[in-house]
Amino acid sequence: MAERLSDSKPDPHYNHRLTLAEIKDLWSRTYNTDGKPDWSHLFPYYHPQIIFQDSIQRIEGMEDFQAMCKRLTDRCQSLRMDILSMAENGPVVLMDWKMTMAFQKYPDTPVFGATKLTFNEEGLIIEQRDYYDLWGDIFNGIPRFNKMYRRFMHKKFG
Repeated sequence: MAERLSDSKPDPHYNHRLTLAEIKDLWSRTYNTDGKPDWSHLFPYYHPQIIFQDSIQRIEGMEDFQAMCKRLTDRCQSLRMDILSMAENGPVVLMDWKMTMAFQKYPDTPVFGATKLTFNEEGLIIEQRDYYDLWGDIFNGIPRFNKMYRRFMHKKFG
């Protein structure tokens, strides 16, 4: 299996879905503490008609997905992801993570979330859904404002 991970493009006839260990290895190489994130080694494992969705956007197709990844790379000084746990059920893999982003002039900002990867019959990622509370995690790092934000959220939604 190590051979396959070192390849930049999986064999399209391989028909093997990534294991949890392979996913953790691949995602761990995407984010680092010493520079910009790089998704290029992951792109071959995505279906050309990938559907990506998070709390900000819905993206369809590889070209738009790669453009979104580039925008995030351009915005961040560095980005690190720690995968806290993983589980799978059939064609679905769930990852629980902590992502720490560093922006110019701002302290490192941790965001906690989860990713749901759905694989098609060829073993390619056909859907990715990321779940996180971007503003809540960012606002938690702002003294005084964090309590005001949490009170507002509790009053309106809790």
